[in-house]
Amino acid sequence: MTENTAPVLTDFERAAVKEAAKESRTRVARKKASPEELRAAGEADVQAKIAEMDEEDGSLATALHRLVAENAPHLVPKTYYGMPAWANAAGKVVCFFKPKAKFKVRYATFEFEWPAQLDDGTVWPVSYAVTALRPADLAFLGERIRTAAPAE
Repeated sequence: MTENTAPVLTDFERAAVKEAAKESRTRVARKKASPEELRAAGEADVQAKIAEMDEEDGSLATALHRLVAENAPHLVPKTYYGMPAWANAAGKVVCFFKPKAKFKVRYATFEFEWPAQLDDGTVWPVSYAVTALRPADLAFLGERIRTAAPAE
């Protein structure tokens, strides 16, 4: 029998688990906050995460943050495994931005989680690679956001 010396979690996974634990503690601490306080705190958290990003990811995250606010103002900013995200009234993440530098990959992504109402037939996309955001890209993603999170 050989001993497996490989780490159980990669550095990326370990960091994500730590971020999720921190977010869980924050969520518990904010349990009694008003919706306005939750929105303000979430906005501050998202802005802090964007400020930590490199210029390329930061500019994409800023543009997407503005896009979500314009197309689904009822979604509440928050962090999701340390990434900028936007949640519905129940606190469930609808969409999030995954910066490329965080995972050392070729491109960033804008993704939708299961609460997003994108269902279209039996197969539909829930993740979009993002390398730049031109007007047509913003219009397309804005439509996807409005579909995913109609006003409540």
